[in-house]
Amino acid sequence: MPILSKGRTSTTLLSVENLTVKLGGHTALTDINMSINKGEIVTIVGPNGSGKSTLLCAIVGAVKSTKGTIKKAPALRIGYVPQKLHIDATLPMTVARFMRLPNQHDTATVNETLGLVGLYDIEGQQMTTLSGGQFQRVLLARAILHKPDLLILDEATQGLDQLGSATFYRLIETLRSKLGCAILMVSHELHVVMSASDRVICLNGHVCCHGTPDIVASTPEYRALFGTGTQGALALYRHDHNHSHDHDACDHTHHEKA
Repeated sequence: MPILSKGRTSTTLLSVENLTVKLGGHTALTDINMSINKGEIVTIVGPNGSGKSTLLCAIVGAVKSTKGTIKKAPALRIGYVPQKLHIDATLPMTVARFMRLPNQHDTATVNETLGLVGLYDIEGQQMTTLSGGQFQRVLLARAILHKPDLLILDEATQGLDQLGSATFYRLIETLRSKLGCAILMVSHELHVVMSASDRVICLNGHVCCHGTPDIVASTPEYRALFGTGTQGALALYRHDHNHSHDHDACDHTHHEKA
């Protein structure tokens, strides 16, 4: 079980045991074992078609498992940022209205939460007029309205440039600190997520390797999938901690309606 930081004990929020998922006769995941502990950032990486999004969907209950179990801590609150979300351009919907769907939240709570992600005075703006970065931050704000214990992000930076992605991941680290939540995210941006993660799980239908970023990047399995160049290495961004770790280590399109 990973150690989080000095003076803090590890608390398991969610564990996946021997999970197998079949979709349309195809085995997407085989015997997946993993856990998420309080306050840590865990990133899932892997090539296209490796089952990353399927694993997240199984965790949130959108996909049924064929075998295995997913155990959650009692009363676990989960926030989820989908890979894609389409809003009809002809549908009038302000940021404030979007934030209040499906449950009503008071104006103060909505504004406070938008402020946490660096958005101010945009409550009356139409969702369809937001920039890509603003749109993703609104999705993130909605996901943290209920102060989740676990925040799950499925390639939440799709469509953002490199600087926008790096800024978004720095925001994720800040939210982890402010909210005390654990974060489980899927990303293809290896150079960024390796710098933002406590642990990395390399997936290719099964768990190829897992551990701290340094450990995973040095494994033959990881190098076989991503190579040893700058796209898969830690040379550009290195993640330094003042605490220790245990080294043992569906295209989902969502539609909102008024």
